[in-house]
Amino acid sequence: MLPACSPIGTHLRAWRQHRRRSQLDLSLDAAISQRHLSCLESGRAAPSRDMVLRLADQLDVPLRARNALLLAAGFAPAFVERPLDAPEMAPARAQVQRILDAHAPHPALAVDRHWNLLLANAAVAPLLAGIDSALLVPPVNMMRLTLHPDGLAPRIANLPVWRAHILARLAAQVAASADAELGALLTELRAIPAPAGPTTPAAADAIALTLELDTLAGRIAFLTTTTVFGNPNEITLSELAVEVLFPADPVSVERLAKLSATQAP
Repeated sequence: MLPACSPIGTHLRAWRQHRRRSQLDLSLDAAISQRHLSCLESGRAAPSRDMVLRLADQLDVPLRARNALLLAAGFAPAFVERPLDAPEMAPARAQVQRILDAHAPHPALAVDRHWNLLLANAAVAPLLAGIDSALLVPPVNMMRLTLHPDGLAPRIANLPVWRAHILARLAAQVAASADAELGALLTELRAIPAPAGPTTPAAADAIALTLELDTLAGRIAFLTTTTVFGNPNEITLSELAVEVLFPADPVSVERLAKLSATQAP
């Protein structure tokens, strides 16, 4: 949200306002006086390391940004970041791949905080057959691949509804994280011409919005779920999400099985 060189008080105030919290509200939750919080934000008092982390916890600041708060306050970062393919991350990477493989024959993939593809199971590849190769050059951004006219977009039968859902979800992530790169991605995707059609689901009694995707085996309706690590202390894991697509009805189950069978070696 702010340059790293900004004073810690400026960072704290920016996150408090971003979360739409009053000084009184935050001070009560953090068990400090409103006067002390005011002094911290104005620079009249310097927070301890524990105070920075306590306020960051109350404001639900992402781990990456908590490091920035600590640095602004003159402390060393508390959370390490390693690429998922680093040797030290081998156990975590293996666990993530195990989770993905366990969902087969349902497609499952892992993405980073910017929706770049990190890992996938074998059931994902058949869904991407025929996609423009330029969109499959790493890092593959799954949001861009989904809504791009050379990506999955022409195959999504309910594209107006799904596009509105994707953009709303991404906007919520931008609001929560204050991530500039996510914001740029949202701007890029919004600039793609919107297809004609209603942006609200036709069936008011549907239990969940489905992704209706045309495949070589016919149209498959997918329900999606998202899984995140519960208590990560490492930045990469804290930002990783597992997306799983489940067939939403018996016909979709049969077609997904048929699609998987035709792609088997």
